[in-house]
Amino acid sequence: MNLKEIQHLVEIISASGLDEVIIKEGESEITLRRSSSKVQLVSQPVAAAPAAPAAVQAPAAPAQPAAAPASAPASDLLEVRSPIVGTFYSAPSPDSPAFVSPGDKIKSGDVLCIIEAMKLMNEIEAEVSGTVVDVLVENGQPVEYNQVLFRVKP
Repeated sequence: MNLKEIQHLVEIISASGLDEVIIKEGESEITLRRSSSKVQLVSQPVAAAPAAPAAVQAPAAPAQPAAAPASAPASDLLEVRSPIVGTFYSAPSPDSPAFVSPGDKIKSGDVLCIIEAMKLMNEIEAEVSGTVVDVLVENGQPVEYNQVLFRVKP
């Protein structure tokens, strides 16, 4: 798949109501995922599989968010959601302190956690600056796509 085809697919996803599309072509796999108002492109090789025509899969239904804790009204808080399915890690290693805790000040680009998916460690970064109000996931807990991980007061 060439760059023009990928750009065309990104335009289609941006104009549609889809949140995610996975395209498999031979040993290549391209995942186009909408995160808030942006479209992200994730490309990764697939384990050797028989060649098949390109397939498009509809996104799975996102997990229902957990009930809001009583620590602050949810209306003024921004939610940081998981962009992938995987295992949540609050620190870079078991003996290291957590990346963030409730009350910590963060700025855009700060690493909030790691989500392990298919033996790949994905750093989840803050998209906004503010104060962490809630950490809604325990270390080592599995997380779903679009699950709320943190609540941040901007």
